[in-house]
Amino acid sequence: MLPIDRPALFLAPMQDVTDLPFLRTIAFFGGADLYITEYFRVHIHSRLDPYILRSITENPTERPIIAQLIGQDAPELARAVSDLKNYPISGVDLNLGCPAPVVYRKNAGGGLLRHPDQIYEILGRLREACGVTPFTVKTRVGFESEEEFDRLLGIFRSHEIDLVTIHGRTVKERYQTPVHDDRVAQAVRTLTCPVIANGNVVNCQTGLSYLELTGAAGLMIGRGAIRNPWIFEQIRCATSEQKIPKITGRMILEYITKLYDETAREIPEFIEDRHVQKMKKYLVYISQGHHADFEHQIRRVKNKTEFFETCARFLDYEGHAPDLPSENSRLFCGFSQFL
Repeated sequence: MLPIDRPALFLAPMQDVTDLPFLRTIAFFGGADLYITEYFRVHIHSRLDPYILRSITENPTERPIIAQLIGQDAPELARAVSDLKNYPISGVDLNLGCPAPVVYRKNAGGGLLRHPDQIYEILGRLREACGVTPFTVKTRVGFESEEEFDRLLGIFRSHEIDLVTIHGRTVKERYQTPVHDDRVAQAVRTLTCPVIANGNVVNCQTGLSYLELTGAAGLMIGRGAIRNPWIFEQIRCATSEQKIPKITGRMILEYITKLYDETAREIPEFIEDRHVQKMKKYLVYISQGHHADFEHQIRRVKNKTEFFETCARFLDYEGHAPDLPSENSRLFCGFSQFL
């Protein structure tokens, strides 16, 4: 499933972001090597979300896609695995990292990191339910403290997990700190399965540095890919000794237009103003590193005309676009550790 001649590149699952239109858009601009769905919420009597299932049944990337589960009930999670095996998945992933309070307060996602014994039980049930289907885990290094990671590694080692992705922050650190790359390196040394490094990859250089510091088998990229969908191709070129493509303002404008159109055609009762509001959520990431007025003005547009006029005002040029976002933003923090 992983490339054998270079590091693997995953698109991180991001709820309400990495849906079918976003996958189509990312794939159009080169895309990742592997994809993970938005998470399927699992609880008693839950059923697989039909819209998320379309990312599997209509997989537009032509590359492997793994179904991610989130929940805290081991039997129900195992039942969801059995249901998923009826679809063309390349694996099942357990979310142990979501830092959203609405999730972790229910002891799901990152909240499970407070309950190691429960994690042990869930991993055993899911490994059994998966059978020959690859079973992977996405985790953080702890809930309150990175010191919790030692015990977590022991639990992971005791199960036959096929791959572990580690976001190098605790749940409480969310996205506001440098990552604990030493903990990711510790996992690489300790675990027998491939380890994928996640967190603070915002351009090609930060990705290469993260790989060098940790020895990870690959990278998972989330927010950096919203801002720059070419980041996967840039890292592929860098690790294959090929010329790294430069990104221009007009290329970003093309990306925004593609994303707008792909997202619009998935809306049954299209309402332009509501769609513009959805696009503004993407633009908050895309505008980082550009002129400060870009984000300020895009937050205030009200219709399609204003939206694209604002984008063109800041992006309609052939010169190289800014390679890095601002490290002072609340969306991208602490990445200078890799520069």
